[in-house]
Amino acid sequence: MDATAELDELYMRRALALAACGEAEGEVPVGAVLVHEGHVLAETWNRPISRDDPTAHAEILALRAGGQALGNYRLTGATLYVTLEPCAMCAGAMVHARIGRLVYGAADPRAGAVDSNIGLLRTPGLNHRVAVTGGVLGDECGGRLQAFFRARRSGRDT
Repeated sequence: MDATAELDELYMRRALALAACGEAEGEVPVGAVLVHEGHVLAETWNRPISRDDPTAHAEILALRAGGQALGNYRLTGATLYVTLEPCAMCAGAMVHARIGRLVYGAADPRAGAVDSNIGLLRTPGLNHRVAVTGGVLGDECGGRLQAFFRARRSGRDT
């Protein structure tokens, strides 16, 4: 395994731990880690329920915190690690933030806007391209989500 793949797994494991924090709060278990030049700028998880904010996805919260940490709305060269393939809102925010790379775990066949459905990050005419690596620890990331929704459907607390 090369150094990039090792770092991808390391940060994705951290994102999985953050997803567990969200799950403990009753949120859909999605975690995100934003890294810039080898430094973690942000670590967060989904919080739309607790914040009564439909935009409080893990990715958006990480981008906001990253901008604050750098003192710049441009996050050029940053890598965002997230346990679930981003939706259209989050993918669009990544383009606007000018992140360099996205690494995600599980594909999202229903709302994924990177590879599963609309391929937003590869839309012709966008003024920025984000490199994408999908499927990092995908089975673990997907398994956490499946267990969460299975428990929710059965009426048990998660």
